[in-house]
Amino acid sequence: MKFYVTTPIYYVNDRPHIGHVYTTTIADIAARFHRLCGDDVFFLTGTDEHAAKVVDSAAEHGVTPQQWADENAKAFQDTFAKLGISNDDFIRTSQERHKVKAQQYVGELLKTGDVYLGDYEGWYDAGQEEYLPENKAKEYEFKSPFNGKPLVRKKEKNYFFRLSRYGDSLLKLLEERPEFVHPDVRRNEVRNRIREGLNDVPISRTGGSDWGIRIPGDSEHTIYVWIDALFNYLSTVDTDERRKFWPADVHLIAKDILWFHAVIWPAMLIALKRELPRQVYAHSFWISEGQKMSKSLGNFIDIEKIDQYVSNFGLDALRYFLARYGPLGINDSDFAEARFNDVYNAELADKLGNLVNRTLTMIQRYRNGVAPQASDEGLRTDAETMVAAYRERMNRLDFVGALDALWGFVVRSNQYVEESAPWKLAKDPAKARQLDGVLYNLAESVRLISVLVTPFMPTTSGAIRTQLGVGDKRGLFAEETNWGRLAAGTKIGQVAPLFPKRT
Repeated sequence: MKFYVTTPIYYVNDRPHIGHVYTTTIADIAARFHRLCGDDVFFLTGTDEHAAKVVDSAAEHGVTPQQWADENAKAFQDTFAKLGISNDDFIRTSQERHKVKAQQYVGELLKTGDVYLGDYEGWYDAGQEEYLPENKAKEYEFKSPFNGKPLVRKKEKNYFFRLSRYGDSLLKLLEERPEFVHPDVRRNEVRNRIREGLNDVPISRTGGSDWGIRIPGDSEHTIYVWIDALFNYLSTVDTDERRKFWPADVHLIAKDILWFHAVIWPAMLIALKRELPRQVYAHSFWISEGQKMSKSLGNFIDIEKIDQYVSNFGLDALRYFLARYGPLGINDSDFAEARFNDVYNAELADKLGNLVNRTLTMIQRYRNGVAPQASDEGLRTDAETMVAAYRERMNRLDFVGALDALWGFVVRSNQYVEESAPWKLAKDPAKARQLDGVLYNLAESVRLISVLVTPFMPTTSGAIRTQLGVGDKRGLFAEETNWGRLAAGTKIGQVAPLFPKRT
């Protein structure tokens, strides 16, 4: 099986912040899970560089647009490398490999008549570099819904994409494949807006700047940044070596760019006679300390603050918090320092860390650091139930649900310690076999947990396996989640706290 996951490509005018880190981490978790399952995975992220704002910012800083894009693209690449993101490629829209393909696709649309030259007049949002329909402009009182600045009335000659041609096809798509847009609320939003009627959309810009990809055969027009950006998902894998990965299995995005991905992009793909992605998944936003993030309020989670959390708590703790408490559903999520600290102590230190530490310490104390023989299967049923729930939820990107199932098993394993009371069994030689069974069940539970935390906390997974003595080399999900794979006689490694408590 193949699995192709993408993030949005990020504006090079922004430095990385929690929104970029969140979406990319979620994509990374999906990619790591599918690799664990043995799938042939391709994970793409990158930068969106042909915005007019790049030209303006470059001029303000006394550099060329390419130099400004290079500097900021590097900031994203460095950030993702530092955070251990396992992307297989990093696409930049200023790269020749993308430019050539983007021109090819527009050329195909010109030949079919799906792109044509015409005049356009409308309300332009300079901050987002997009036109708003008249009804939306009126709804927002002719101000940008993103930054509150007044919309600008503009008239220009543009190339248009015949989006109006594809309303019925898109509605049929959403009817036949409801999973195409997720969560369900987002699909309903898209469907309702399509039913209001679709207008053709301008896909080119004119102006004095050479920054952008030219419309084939027209030196006056550059491809509109949003259209140029959408093509990246296809251009990156439209090669002999990578064509097997198309279509994308999931485009992970934030809800503010849903329209482009759930309407314009599939319509263009239909026009290009390309297979459609399996799913567009639109998550919600982070807020901070109960308020919308704002630099002026001082609650903006930028890369410096993210670095601070990693320094204080560890990268895996950050990944766990993002995955379990992030806005993957329809509601925004609060990134609050006190909450982060509570989650770290209560869930990572007290539950997972405590289970691993007490299990391995008891094996050292009562069995000279060697995993005993199994004598019963006291936790097997709980484990198998949990694994089934975990896998089903991971496959549909319900990472919150998957972690709920996994942590339920962590809690159950800790309860098993209290119920079986190994410290009491150890005092009675007649109960040695019973003690062996309890210690084996706990050690096997720890091994199983080490597998299932891999996509979320890869470093922690390796640390657990090293302490358990099984090494970081492992098989695929189907093999590793079979109960009883821990060999009796396995020598336990050096035991150390995984998550030291924080005050």
